[in-house]
Amino acid sequence: MDGIASILVVDDNPKFLKDALPMYGYEVTVAEDGIEALKILADKEFDLILLDVMMPNMDGWDTLKAIRKNSKTEHTPVIMITAVSEDQKVVSGLRIGADDYIVKPFILPNLLARIEAVLRRSNWSSQKTEKNINKNADIGILTSKEKEVLGLLAKGASNKEIADKLCVQDVTVKTHLNSIFKKLKVTNRTQAVLLAMQIDLVN
Repeated sequence: MDGIASILVVDDNPKFLKDALPMYGYEVTVAEDGIEALKILADKEFDLILLDVMMPNMDGWDTLKAIRKNSKTEHTPVIMITAVSEDQKVVSGLRIGADDYIVKPFILPNLLARIEAVLRRSNWSSQKTEKNINKNADIGILTSKEKEVLGLLAKGASNKEIADKLCVQDVTVKTHLNSIFKKLKVTNRTQAVLLAMQIDLVN
């Protein structure tokens, strides 16, 4: 990233991020709820939004939906900050339009690494070209069963729900997921779901 990246922190308790992020070279603006955030976004563009889920007046989910419906902010990267770690919630947020998640309590180096990664990705995603999607990923190398597992995962199903749906053991689902991660050259469920959505495997 050239220059100083601007970040909008949307959190009803923003002091830690407000104090810490400028020390690492980021320009930080703070909004203490979703309503205030949308007002700020109406007048100023940001390179990234850090969006807390649990807030008064307008929570993170509704704020994210509003951000994605606005043509000015629909492509602005958003990292959700949440105390909820269930896979179903993470997938739900990804489908609404979150770019990444970090779960409280988090350590600052972890958040900084995620910020840097999302900002790097936003460089190519802002070009709005399918050619920039992970060129090493080939959905055609997945077996029909792996595609089915990935499709269910992207719809928010847990490992147990996938196992029940396919009438297999949990360990079989884990084996399929490990194979999917290896073939698509991703390292976790979130990355796999994002890739599946990018290549239109999931509607």
